[in-house]
Amino acid sequence: LCCQCGVPIPPNPANMCVACLRCQVDITEGIPKQVTVHFCKQCERYLQPPGTWIQCTLESRELLALCLKKLKASLSRVRLIDAGFIWTEPHSKRLKLKLTVQKEVINGAVLQQVFVVEYMVQSQMCEDCHRVEAKDFWKAVVQVRQKTLHKKTFYYLEQLILKHRLHQNTLRIKEIHDGLDFYYSSKQHAQKMVDFLQCTVPARSKSSQRLISHDIHSNVYNYKSTFSVEIVPICKDNVVCLSPKLAQSLGNMSQICVCIRVTSTIHLIDPSTLQSNSMSVLIAQQIKLHLITKVFCFSFLKHTLAEAWVQKTSELNTDHQYFCCTHLGHILNPGDLVLGFDLANCNLNDEFANKMNPHHIPDVVLIKKSYDRTKRQRRRNWKLKELERDREGTDTDDERQYQDFLEDLEEDEAIRKNVNIYRNSDVPVESDTDDDGPPRISLAEMLEDLHISQDATGGEGASMMT
Repeated sequence: LCCQCGVPIPPNPANMCVACLRCQVDITEGIPKQVTVHFCKQCERYLQPPGTWIQCTLESRELLALCLKKLKASLSRVRLIDAGFIWTEPHSKRLKLKLTVQKEVINGAVLQQVFVVEYMVQSQMCEDCHRVEAKDFWKAVVQVRQKTLHKKTFYYLEQLILKHRLHQNTLRIKEIHDGLDFYYSSKQHAQKMVDFLQCTVPARSKSSQRLISHDIHSNVYNYKSTFSVEIVPICKDNVVCLSPKLAQSLGNMSQICVCIRVTSTIHLIDPSTLQSNSMSVLIAQQIKLHLITKVFCFSFLKHTLAEAWVQKTSELNTDHQYFCCTHLGHILNPGDLVLGFDLANCNLNDEFANKMNPHHIPDVVLIKKSYDRTKRQRRRNWKLKELERDREGTDTDDERQYQDFLEDLEEDEAIRKNVNIYRNSDVPVESDTDDDGPPRISLAEMLEDLHISQDATGGEGASMMT
């Protein structure tokens, strides 16, 4: 019989029933039943003392470990058997933890008890978010520049940065006339961006730093670092002029070449022989519209060599035509419009071009086939994401340059592989089998633009923001 209440019980070292034993001994004594945890609403992270902020979703193992560490000293006197979350309203700013503990009590008897600990979630801004809110606070800046008349290179870099999520550590992105500025809270993040740019496009960089403060007692220096990255002013579809020595080292290529792609190196093709090679650094001229009158194809490779007679659209009422060799024989037909460089009537202000034999300089260099832009925009059933950035001012020519970049994506499959393209549900889906129209991106290459909403479990902790 229980020595306290006389209820028949199985024998135990304390000679008491469980109810009387719990009245005599509380093994959870000294374990706090209410605890405070700190949560940053801006970055959705929890504070793990003394100064570490970690990302945790609601009811995750990481959050459970963080909550138990708050009770680590108190739980050292008991044996923890089980721990788990009790569901709470996501907007209540409360977390409840159900704990099961054991402890040896009177005469060696082991008592097990279940109790609930309530955690109150208090908002506290972390140091990183403090720095973001202070608009002018930064430790390093990467200044990316390119001396060209368009921004297509930066549109392409923007998509690469989004795909590889290199913008997550930026404090601020500022767009200026000839480039972008990326601000960071640490020099390491800025160096990572510089390394990425040098692996992506042909560029050169230099760095400098300015002393902000100096603690003479701890000998700690506080610097602001600046990284300057200059991208070579050569883009896809530019005409370049090589020096005789360089042309000879590239396999006796013609000095006048066309840039067909820019990666970490510059890819060139000789439109008169289809000879291709890669290198780094050159020149360009103004582009004009021509009309194809005749096309004679000679070979069938990735690029097809062809001879063509073209006429300027501004000279359609005359009989003046130009003869040229081109690498676009696989897509050109009589009557097509094509963009090209008029070298016969332009002033070539270049050291090597002026020294060339005039008979070796082609009258026209064809670059790309031209399509009806209005029809392309109407049928475009995809879209791209953009970086959030500060703009100094919107140029009226920016929209045209952006449309040029979108057309380059449609025409070049190699570039599309590096870009996340999302389906635009606002535009109806049409057949992809239209061979006579401009190039199009197939549905198989598109991603669904998902918008994940927060459910009752709180998703990734964003519910705590409210």
